[in-house]
Amino acid sequence: MNKQISLLIDSYRSDLIATLSRWIEIPSVKSTPAPGAPFGAEVRRMLDVAMADASAMGFAVRDFDGYACDLTLGDAPEAVAVLGHLDVVPAGDGWQTPPFTAVIEGDKIIGRGAIDDKGPSLAALYAMRAIKEAGVPLKKSIRMILGCDEESGWEDMAYYATHADMPKVGFSPDASFPIINTEKAMLHAFITAPVAEGGLQVKQLWTGERVNVIPGECKALLAGGIDLAEQVAAYTAKTSLPYTAEVTADGVWVTAEGIPGHSAYPEGRRNAIGMMLLLLKELGAEGAFLTLANAVGMESNGASLGCACADEVSGALTCNMGILHLENGSITASLDMRVPVTADLDALEQSARAALPGFTFLHVEKKEPHHVPAESELVSQLLAAYHEETGLPAYPTATGGGTYAKVLEQGVAFGAAFPDDEDLAHQADEYASIDGLMKSAKVYANALLRLCAE
Repeated sequence: MNKQISLLIDSYRSDLIATLSRWIEIPSVKSTPAPGAPFGAEVRRMLDVAMADASAMGFAVRDFDGYACDLTLGDAPEAVAVLGHLDVVPAGDGWQTPPFTAVIEGDKIIGRGAIDDKGPSLAALYAMRAIKEAGVPLKKSIRMILGCDEESGWEDMAYYATHADMPKVGFSPDASFPIINTEKAMLHAFITAPVAEGGLQVKQLWTGERVNVIPGECKALLAGGIDLAEQVAAYTAKTSLPYTAEVTADGVWVTAEGIPGHSAYPEGRRNAIGMMLLLLKELGAEGAFLTLANAVGMESNGASLGCACADEVSGALTCNMGILHLENGSITASLDMRVPVTADLDALEQSARAALPGFTFLHVEKKEPHHVPAESELVSQLLAAYHEETGLPAYPTATGGGTYAKVLEQGVAFGAAFPDDEDLAHQADEYASIDGLMKSAKVYANALLRLCAE
C-alpha cells in the first residue's frame, strides 16, 4: 500500500483512541422517539457527534433526519459504500468496568460499542481521512454511511434508501476478517400465551430487551418457601448449572446465571432464559412455561422446534430466545433463528408454530439470505488487501450474523475482528484491540485504494 497513507494512519493513533473514547461514552441505545431523533435522544446525540467529527476531518456530511448520515470522498458518480452503525445494544449485566466509560487497559479499549461497531467504523473513517489527506485521485467515490438502527429494525437503512441513491457495491466493517460473503437468512418471531393456573406459580419474570442477545441472567419470583429453595439446590447439584435461590416474604427469588453473547454465535454461551425454563419444568410448571421448556429449553439448534437444519454453504441453523416477559397473566417471548441459505423460511415458521401449541404468533419477520460470489471483483480485491496488510490466509466465510452488507446488491462484511480475536460483541466487558483497529484502518485503506483509486 501507499507508504504515505500507512504513515498517515500511524499518526492518527492517539486521535483515534480519543475519538473512540468519546463515542463509547454516549449510550446510544435505541429509546423513545422524539422530533429529529427517531431512535431516541442518545442515538441522536451520537449521530451529531459523529457528524461533527467527520466534518472536522474536512468531509461534507449529510444528515438524513436522524436516521443516518453519510459523507463522501471524491466526486465520481459511481461510489463504493462503507456501512457502519452508531447504535449499540443495552449494556446488560456482568461488567467489570462501567459499560459507557471508555477504559484503556494495555492494548484494550473497553466499553459498549468498542468493537460493535464504533471502533471499526472509526477505523474505516480514518482510512478515508488518510486517502483524502494523501490527495489520491479516485475513479470511484467512497461513501461512508453511518446508520442508527442496526441493532433493531433497520429502519435507518430503509429511510436512507428512499432518500438517497444507495451504492450497489461495498462493505460493512461490522463483523470479522478475512471476509464474510455469505449471511444466513433470519426468522424473528414474537409469541405469547396465557400462563397456567395450576402447578408452580411464577409471580414475576422479566428478562431480555433484544432478540439478538443471549441473556446472561434470568430472575424469577416463585411462590413457595424453604422447600422450594431446597428443590432448586438439588437441581443445581444434579445439573451442575449455576442457580441461586433466596427465600423472602414474597416467595423465592431464583436466579439463573448464563453466559451472554450474540444470538448468532451460541457456541460457548449459555442462555439464562433456557436455564430458567428447564428449572421451572423441574419444579412443576405447567402450560406455556412447560411448552417453552420442551420446545426450546437450552437448545441452540432448534431441534425440538422441528427446525434443525444445515447446509454446506452456510452451516447449521441457530435459535435463541432473547426475551421472556411475564405480565398480566401472559408470557411474551422471542425467537431469533439464523437460517441456512438453502432452507425454507415458511416451512420453518410452520414447524415452530406446530411445536408451540397454545401460543399466538404476534409478529414474524423474515430476512432472506445474502451471498456474493467468491470470484467477484469485490471479494477478490478485499481479500488481496487483507492478505497484503496482514500476511494472513485470505478466504471467504459465512455467518449467522446480519450486517448492513445485505442492503447492497454486492455487499460483504469485512472486519474488523481478526481470526484469533476474542468475541465479545453484545457481551459484558466488550473491547477492541487498539493495535487491531490500527491494522484494520490500513486494511480498509488498501481495499478502498484497490477499488476506487485511478
